[in-house]
Amino acid sequence: MPRSLLCVLALPLCCAAAESEDWIGTDRPDFVDAPAVVGKGRVQLETGWLQSKEARSTPWMLRLGVSDDVELRAESDGRLAERGAAGHARGWGDVALSAKWLWREAEGGAPAIGLIGQLDLSTGSREFRGEGTRPSLRLPLEWDLPHDLNLGVMPGIYLDRNERGRRISTGQFGITVAKNFGERAYTFVELAAPRIARGRDGGSTASFDFGGGYSLTRDLHVDVGVMLGLNRRTPDRALTVGLSVRL
Repeated sequence: MPRSLLCVLALPLCCAAAESEDWIGTDRPDFVDAPAVVGKGRVQLETGWLQSKEARSTPWMLRLGVSDDVELRAESDGRLAERGAAGHARGWGDVALSAKWLWREAEGGAPAIGLIGQLDLSTGSREFRGEGTRPSLRLPLEWDLPHDLNLGVMPGIYLDRNERGRRISTGQFGITVAKNFGERAYTFVELAAPRIARGRDGGSTASFDFGGGYSLTRDLHVDVGVMLGLNRRTPDRALTVGLSVRL
């Protein structure tokens, strides 16, 4: 386990006396984000380990609550290692900065609605660095269903650059169904398309994902997810395990 995860694991032990009244909610390990924010004055770190046949990474996200309905976020794929035809590449992924706004809570049959604006910055190692600053906009929606089920849908648009430096628009979409087992545990299944693009613009990626999570305390959560690629541009299989802590 990376040293950063061990440090995070120790944090809740120092803050046990200030445990929250509500249970932690996370945006990992699935692709679809929740509309909910961490809350005013709260700090939440979500980190993990992702392994596929061709690559591994240590994704993380830091979430800072600036009001009851707005949070600021920083995230990255962290340390990356990739094996390809040209050999092995190792380095650091780009950092992305974003803000999430909880526009509306779920009420009656209406969904909770959020809005995420993000800028991916060209800050990573040469092997993994993107082309310039890439803005994106996502709209997470979440419905409360009978039998402790939740339905999440997230469309989005991402402005990327191709190999020639030309700006291109790509789509994003995900749909997930989660089953809650009390306040501590849940499982989910998901169809995710993080990139929807024409072949000349790099093509699309898509996966079928499943997994779940369990809250060890109100402020400490562990999760696991499996991703199965649905086309040749997506890794065949990937496994992620994660740890999230709220302060």
